[in-house]
Amino acid sequence: MTLLSVLVTGLLGLPAGALAADPVYPPGSRFGFEPAKEMVVSRRFTGFERQNGGATVSVVELPPQAYKDLTANFTDENLKSQGLVVKTRETLKLADGREGLMFTGEQPIEQPAGTPALHKWVFLVSDPTVTGIIIGQTLPAAESDEAMRAMLTSVRVRPALTLDQQVSALPFRVTETAGFRPVRVLGGNSVLYTDGPKDQMMNLEQPILVLAEAVQPAPSAEQRDAFAKAALYSNQTMKDFAIERSQSFRQNGADWHEIVARATDVPSGTPVVVSQTIRFQPDGYFRAVGVVRAQDREAMLPRFRKVVDAIAF
Repeated sequence: MTLLSVLVTGLLGLPAGALAADPVYPPGSRFGFEPAKEMVVSRRFTGFERQNGGATVSVVELPPQAYKDLTANFTDENLKSQGLVVKTRETLKLADGREGLMFTGEQPIEQPAGTPALHKWVFLVSDPTVTGIIIGQTLPAAESDEAMRAMLTSVRVRPALTLDQQVSALPFRVTETAGFRPVRVLGGNSVLYTDGPKDQMMNLEQPILVLAEAVQPAPSAEQRDAFAKAALYSNQTMKDFAIERSQSFRQNGADWHEIVARATDVPSGTPVVVSQTIRFQPDGYFRAVGVVRAQDREAMLPRFRKVVDAIAF
């Protein structure tokens, strides 16, 4: 089941010190928590992590109707196949009247030999407007089970954020839209823009521009060209890439890499032009990818670049 895969692959996160009964919300998330000690809002994913490592809490938001399917499909056998050996399962009534289903157990670690199993929590939270999958995990010595449980059960759900509020919560600021408009924000760290009336675009009827930030080790200077090309080729909705320009440059005190390439949109067979710009940072990188039909490249490529040049960090 794909939802199970989503659940157990994102095992990360916890928040910074906050006052009791004062929930902390990861940027763009509807789910807030009273943070456990030494927990901070993560920059790597939607959730929280211990400052010195060893404990995380991550949040996945799904439509409200997903709760019924998840509770039916999260059997001990299914969860074990995803790496969680279930020890307890309990239905909880939260302080605000919401219902939750919590699984506790361990995730055995085979390598290296002798490494202790991770303590793990999977908490499904039901709300009339959203379903939350909250995943907590900790090494035995990093955070106590009591502290993790207290944090998870402190969960609060706030009203849905407007699109503008979600854009404002991104880890970068879009100071110039060049006529594009946001369509949706994903994962609290990326946003999709377009130019045109449609939010659901088929066959690249409208140009798209995706802006995203990733926090992970950045490649060394000599690896950046290969890294940028690999990132470009990883887009499985396009094929037959032909790079027209691939170059590194310095701008506003940062290292950048830009690629302009021709390609073919796989679903429609439409010739397209792709503009990819990456800004390298000490702890990660910012990536912008614009895609437009080939016949519209002259009008759109300068607008893609105008947006990227005005991004504030």
